[in-house]
Amino acid sequence: MRAKLADDVAGVAGGAISALVGVRREAEAMARSALEEMLRRLDLVTREEFEAVREMASRAREENGRLAARLAEVEARLARLEATPEAPPAVDGAAP
Repeated sequence: MRAKLADDVAGVAGGAISALVGVRREAEAMARSALEEMLRRLDLVTREEFEAVREMASRAREENGRLAARLAEVEARLARLEATPEAPPAVDGAAP
């Protein structure tokens, strides 16, 4: 009789543990779902999107540096050209 009672108690305890594990999993799934929905509403970016934009910004900074150097070179050339004296205008029919 005691063995049967112990088996029944063990069976009930095992069932209760299984039920609690199931409840825990469902609660975790519900919490995860609620968190994902909240994050969607916050309109946050994913890690992949962030990394892609970071890479684009890095390339843009590099290109900006190249363009700034090129502009400085063109401005220096223009300044040299403006600093050189101009040749006198040619007279019609006369060779210089």
